[in-house]
Amino acid sequence: MTRECAVLLPGVCAALADPRQPGLDDTCLEKLLDWFRSLTLFDPTVELLQDNPCLTELITSVLALPDPSPSILSFTLQLAGILASSESRFQHLQQGKLLGRLFGQEGPRGGAAWEDASVRSAWVKGVHSMVHHQPALHFLCSTGGMDVIFALQGDSSLFVASAASQLLVHMLTFSLESDTSKALSAKDSDWPACAQMIVKHIEESLQSSSASHIEQSLKLLSSLFGSCFGNCYAAWTEVLWLNIAKQIESFLLEETVQAQPVLANLLLNVARSPVFCGTEGSFWALVTSALEHLTPVQAGPLAVGLLKLCKCPQDVRIQALTVLLQPMDCILRAASQPLEYAGLLDESVSDPVTVESLLSSKTSCAGLLCQTLAHLEKLLSLKHLRVDLPCVSLLRSLMTILQFCNGFLSPTSPLGSTISRNLINCFRVQKSALDVLAALSEKKDCDTLIGSLFDVLLAYLHSPNTSPTVLKKTFQATSKWLVHLQELSCSNSQWQQTEKILEDVFLVLQKRLCSPCWEVRDSSLEFLTAMVKCLRDQKEFRQCLLSSEVLRLTENLLEDPESYVRASAVTVVGHLAFITCFAPESPVIGSQYNKENTVAKLQEILSTDSEGFPRRAVISIFTTWLREGCTGQLEDTEQFVSRVIQTVEHDLDWEVRLGGLELVEVFCSQTICKLSQCPYAPVSSAVTSSTPQNELLQVFCRAKLFGFLFRSLCDCDKPVGQRACDVLIGLRGHFYPMSTLENPQEIEDSPAGRGIAWLQRTLRQGSLAQNFPTDGGDGVDFQDPESMMLALGAIDLLELHDELNKSSDHVEESPQSLLQDILATVGTIEDNEVDCY
Repeated sequence: MTRECAVLLPGVCAALADPRQPGLDDTCLEKLLDWFRSLTLFDPTVELLQDNPCLTELITSVLALPDPSPSILSFTLQLAGILASSESRFQHLQQGKLLGRLFGQEGPRGGAAWEDASVRSAWVKGVHSMVHHQPALHFLCSTGGMDVIFALQGDSSLFVASAASQLLVHMLTFSLESDTSKALSAKDSDWPACAQMIVKHIEESLQSSSASHIEQSLKLLSSLFGSCFGNCYAAWTEVLWLNIAKQIESFLLEETVQAQPVLANLLLNVARSPVFCGTEGSFWALVTSALEHLTPVQAGPLAVGLLKLCKCPQDVRIQALTVLLQPMDCILRAASQPLEYAGLLDESVSDPVTVESLLSSKTSCAGLLCQTLAHLEKLLSLKHLRVDLPCVSLLRSLMTILQFCNGFLSPTSPLGSTISRNLINCFRVQKSALDVLAALSEKKDCDTLIGSLFDVLLAYLHSPNTSPTVLKKTFQATSKWLVHLQELSCSNSQWQQTEKILEDVFLVLQKRLCSPCWEVRDSSLEFLTAMVKCLRDQKEFRQCLLSSEVLRLTENLLEDPESYVRASAVTVVGHLAFITCFAPESPVIGSQYNKENTVAKLQEILSTDSEGFPRRAVISIFTTWLREGCTGQLEDTEQFVSRVIQTVEHDLDWEVRLGGLELVEVFCSQTICKLSQCPYAPVSSAVTSSTPQNELLQVFCRAKLFGFLFRSLCDCDKPVGQRACDVLIGLRGHFYPMSTLENPQEIEDSPAGRGIAWLQRTLRQGSLAQNFPTDGGDGVDFQDPESMMLALGAIDLLELHDELNKSSDHVEESPQSLLQDILATVGTIEDNEVDCY
């Protein structure tokens, strides 16, 4: 603790304990507690209390109050717990008999204050902070604290109940940490005293007739096995599991127990423990039983969790996959009667009637399918799935679901008719199914269904009943499958099918680009961008694009009334330029889509559009063009960059200015590569005056980069200044080896040097960009190569970098400032200037 803080602390403690003072803001109290946590974290000694007796006096004063406010009592409980986290400070507080009056039987847990949830929560947090040594553990066990914690597991406040459960996990784990002598030969009688109390409580609760007690203990067990306990204490884990396994099994078989979701989570956390990695033993038999007896909704999370485990036995893994596929199998079998196609499964894990009844119910059908589809999407995203998914049947089932949802399939079976009625226009299921459909495009086994699949997708794209959100998902799935189709047609010469599908896609895209709904226009443009990025090199795609009305419609949308749409149109036009302007043999040379017209349109948007989104899109596209080398020879690129940054530096949107700095960074990197002998390494002092270096400086000065970069250092938005500083440091690293930096004292006598010295002072003051002088002000010529070389070598850019990277509130959030603010708030100092929280 600093001397300044030590001087202020007694006043703060006195104010906190004074009932006449107005209550402090909770944020102030939390920040004060955070400060004490940081003070005690690395210093277990008692000096903090001995040097600052006001802390003990604060606790004593609050305990003496007849009716302390809940906020001050809560603060005191947490503070005492933090202070008692080391054994020496614990003993010091015990000498004054303070801990018993806070956490013992004579404390607030027996009084009216206990009715306030914040006090109960603070009591639990204080105990959690304190229990990091054996005396604290013994104190709690001997003063009835364990019974209080057990009771708080069922507290009406979920925050208190959760904190109590976490505390019990911590206490059990800590008591085992403190008694490692018996860990290798663990058995029931060897549990340390505190751990034995917790384990006994769990076992008794599991055998009680109270459903809430059973659920609390199952949640506690789940947290326990999910924590480091299950991984670090293998012997104890096995002992505990053997004691409760029979009871868990009985819960699975008893339909009266309402804790099945908690059981599924518990089994999954136990399965993750190294103790049960082998295939032997009764545990996996219990998991199999759970997959059979839990409902499909309850078993789903367990099944997908098991499939992610590396060491789950293969037969259990197959059973888990079967649980997830059962609803999809039911959909496929219900779609036609008699069966036109084989289902997904040869046999079910649980009774198929259960799944059929859930899908037949209007209330449960969508929920079951959305959960199943979400789990399948997770599995498809895994790089290494240790079971084979029946992708073709799964794809057929997804197509069936989508056809049920838009009413394009009329099943003949009674079950199919019921499911179809339940799913009609169900947006939730449509979106989930389309997500899985997109994920399946990565699989190579579904080629035989690709024609039917595009029929379903195009039906959704055409249908006026498709909602904008579902349409967006359809576009995303379509773009993924178009890439797959293109790969397929390249390998097996199915050009005609590809061409027909592309023509159909462009026809529907033309329609959607004219939609009165701006979300639809926006999604259509995003889809077109995705297609151009992936397929611009494919001849069939380019032909279909250029023979459609899409180019004209897209250009019209540059003037759309909705700014999001204009921004998306800018992005599309920018990527279409790779086909219309920048291709070696551009098919539209001489038309309105030539390079000059496109650049002029986008520059006009950058300088005149009233909204930030389109302007951000323009600067992003210009940077993409520059990276791809599409802006022509160096002279053309230099003029292009110069025009852009002169527009951008006055933009009111900081993200546009930041985009301009990214453009400059790319330009500098590319120019250095073109003009330097060694493009990646800093040059030695022997060649700093060589022609390439002079030419580089002249290019950067002609492009007016330095004025833009130095003014950006003083930008009122910090990310802009940080990026500008990074670019300048990168340039200095190229022009100057570290040993040859200029000495500011030596150069200040020259006219240019005086300007550089002024610039250094201005930058240190952090003047706002609008107050920064124009080129030539105070003798600084930002277009003079010699001056800019001096500036790069003399200005302390690293110091500026450190300043820019400091948090804006690094002073205001210091402990000293916090203590001053508290004193100002309670009116004990005259200068009442308080930070705004």
